[in-house]
Amino acid sequence: MFVSRLLFIVYLLFLLYFLLVSESMGRVTSDHYRYNLKPFVEINRFYNLFGTDSDLKAILNIYGNIICFIPFGLYFTWILKREKRLFIKIFLMTFIFSLTIETIQLFCKIGIFDVDDLILNTFGGVIGYVLCEIYLGISKIAKKG
Repeated sequence: MFVSRLLFIVYLLFLLYFLLVSESMGRVTSDHYRYNLKPFVEINRFYNLFGTDSDLKAILNIYGNIICFIPFGLYFTWILKREKRLFIKIFLMTFIFSLTIETIQLFCKIGIFDVDDLILNTFGGVIGYVLCEIYLGISKIAKKG
């Protein structure tokens, strides 16, 4: 349990670094607030970049936002595996954590507050939940067999 908590803390530190500090990920201070409140605008913009010279930027934005939050869903599903209404809890925890990050970006004027990031990050947490549930289900079957 200690090792998993330590690894989760390291994961959170890396995540916070990339989402709040890393200049290579566009975290530079701006003079004004930047935000997107229209769902799927940025997702569509990046989706349309697939197959162009900006393909890598699209991959990093869309898949990066999802992949970065899969461990979040995995970890909390594993920790809370015996609780009722676990899906809703994981969904809300991921959404609230992502909303907190996006809000910090907005108020500190670093990066962009983007509703599409909330969607993609939450989807990543849900994928983590599903993967952990599959693993737990397979483990249960293996123990019975």
